[in-house]
Amino acid sequence: MTIATTDEQRAVQESIQAWARSAAPLTILREGPADFWRRTWPSVASLGLFAVGVPESVGGVGGQVVDLAAMLEQAATELVGGPVLPTALAGLVLGRADGAVAKQWAAQIAEGELPCAVVVDGPAVSAVPDADGGLVLTGDAGNALGGEPGVAVLVSARSGDSADGTVWCLVDGEAPGLTVEPLDILDKSRGTARVRCEGVAVSADRIVSGVAPGLVRDLAATLAAAEAAGVAGWSLRTAVDYAKIREQFGKPIGSFQAIKHLCAEMLCRVEQARAVAWDAAVAAEDALPDPDTGGAGTSELPIAAAVAASIALDAAVQTAKDCIQVLGGIGFTWEHDAHFYLRRAVSLKQILGGSNVWRARVADLTREGARRHLTIDLSELDPQAESGRAAIRDEVTALAAVPESERRVALAESGYAAPHWPRPYGRGASAAQQILIGEEMAAAGIERPDLVIGWWAVPTVLEHGSPEQIERFALPTLRGEITWCQLFSEPGAGSDLASLRTTAEKVDGGWKLNGQKVWTSLAREADWAICLARTDKDAPKHKGITYFVLDMRTAGINISPLREITGDALFNEVFLDDVFVPDDCVVGQVNGGWKLARTTLANERVAMSGGSSLGKAVEELLELAGDPDPVTVDHLGALIAEALVGSLLELRTTLRQLDGQDPGPASSVRKLVGVRNRQAVAEFAVELAGEAGWVEGPLTREFLNTRCLSIAGGTTQILLTVAAERLLGLPRD
Repeated sequence: MTIATTDEQRAVQESIQAWARSAAPLTILREGPADFWRRTWPSVASLGLFAVGVPESVGGVGGQVVDLAAMLEQAATELVGGPVLPTALAGLVLGRADGAVAKQWAAQIAEGELPCAVVVDGPAVSAVPDADGGLVLTGDAGNALGGEPGVAVLVSARSGDSADGTVWCLVDGEAPGLTVEPLDILDKSRGTARVRCEGVAVSADRIVSGVAPGLVRDLAATLAAAEAAGVAGWSLRTAVDYAKIREQFGKPIGSFQAIKHLCAEMLCRVEQARAVAWDAAVAAEDALPDPDTGGAGTSELPIAAAVAASIALDAAVQTAKDCIQVLGGIGFTWEHDAHFYLRRAVSLKQILGGSNVWRARVADLTREGARRHLTIDLSELDPQAESGRAAIRDEVTALAAVPESERRVALAESGYAAPHWPRPYGRGASAAQQILIGEEMAAAGIERPDLVIGWWAVPTVLEHGSPEQIERFALPTLRGEITWCQLFSEPGAGSDLASLRTTAEKVDGGWKLNGQKVWTSLAREADWAICLARTDKDAPKHKGITYFVLDMRTAGINISPLREITGDALFNEVFLDDVFVPDDCVVGQVNGGWKLARTTLANERVAMSGGSSLGKAVEELLELAGDPDPVTVDHLGALIAEALVGSLLELRTTLRQLDGQDPGPASSVRKLVGVRNRQAVAEFAVELAGEAGWVEGPLTREFLNTRCLSIAGGTTQILLTVAAERLLGLPRD
């Protein structure tokens, strides 16, 4: 998975990859002079990297910012040299600026005829009008990303003639009075220079107007996040490929848990970087003036860009470091490419001010009320589903009119309680239809009943059960007549579920179950349970398991509550002593239960979380923070950014499902990232709470309660191992 979400974006990434195989930009970097990048510049331009962000009306391709982000991600993956990012950034700005003058330069950028550097910070130079309508610039402009002698520089200056006191100028790289002092920076693939102006005359046709305050910096952060995602992606792939073939102690190092977890953590960072870079690019499209009307919509780019920079820049640095760690000694050599990627990552992070600056901006913007509103435009993604909205709205409106005491039954019988289930129990809704129905139900104020374990149990029965079982359990569960619990985990079989020891012995008319289950929530309240038991002791552990549905009122079932660290007793031990289960309560084939168990654990519906994209806990944390000091601001910004990442991973997973694809790694990463964020938010709330942080109360209770999140449903460590093996293909131990 990359930033790309469309076939067109994936195709253009593949074309850049194919170009790099023949052009060998890294080889040219190693062998070439300081301006090595000029050898490949024309062919880079021919790929459309500089034209994609420029409107068609001024000679560009007229793509979206997210198209450019996908291309920059791949260019960074190949470590394409030269001022690629700043030139693309200048094209975005000039192509959407006011007047025909700026657009003429945008056309040259699109063709690759005008490489550009950009001074992201500023304004640090003063601008004084001259008699010809131009400006005279004086002062130390600061560091220009991509700056080299002869390269044009996009720089901001202080001017009283503009609304916000800032004016942008495209300065000729050969202009008299312009000093461009190349710096010997870490990144050997791209120049950076100190730019000074001593009476530099800028003609009127190089003054860029109509640029919103802060826009260039936010766009720079957005495109830098895309590059960072590319660097992180290369580092992950390189580490994983090496871990598969490098042998120590007679086996590939990728079979060792330490390496698996290191690579899985890299995967988590890569997916986060891709998600935030993609989102910032989507937000940037709204922030830029429309090339036809000149107007810009309400922009959430500042918060999206700040989150992108705070997450992606660190992700690139840490993942590049971890890549070298996995490579070992070979990764520490000049001959290996890994250090070039680490150099790019560190330089990119530092020239943008460091991630701490962006974390502070995230915190400040959020405290001022900025939020990222995440939605899916079904009219664009699935017009056919959108065309059915009116009919669904009418039906949902009718359901809203049903008295609340009768509404659950009405929802069940209409299929709206579980629209993703097949008819007649659901509506057989596609992924897009599920989103649409969710939107309409939320708008009508209808809350879908929570089936809890029933969400996992009934779909398994629908897929593998007999017609009689389906009739017996589906609608009654939806109507609230049956509640469920899950009898899977055992004292010796938690994450290793297939090691269960509960037995099922065949008797006349059914089976006799004996064993012990643990960590069962709702056991005392449930009517029925889904239960795994071993029906063939001699079969391999995954083969001799059968899937039962068990009436919890059956004789021989004894339930003992387990008190948790919060003091509550939500979990239970369940003892099965000669519990009789009739044959008609076997789901699927005898000894075929492991496949069904995996179906149960995989069952999930397509949905978008409503409410704040940060979640309730973070919103409450913001209220608790008050007027924070700088250290608190930094921590707060990190937690806010992580919370938004979770929502973005969920959104990107949903988009993949709408496109008919599997959820991809973002779904697994979502749990790992989300759990850590929930725990960290609860812990930070306790730290901020003063006296309320050391007495029994809601904050300390939540802190204690969140400790279960990294255990329940698979421990974090097991999930890291699973991610390494199933998503990255590392060998099993």
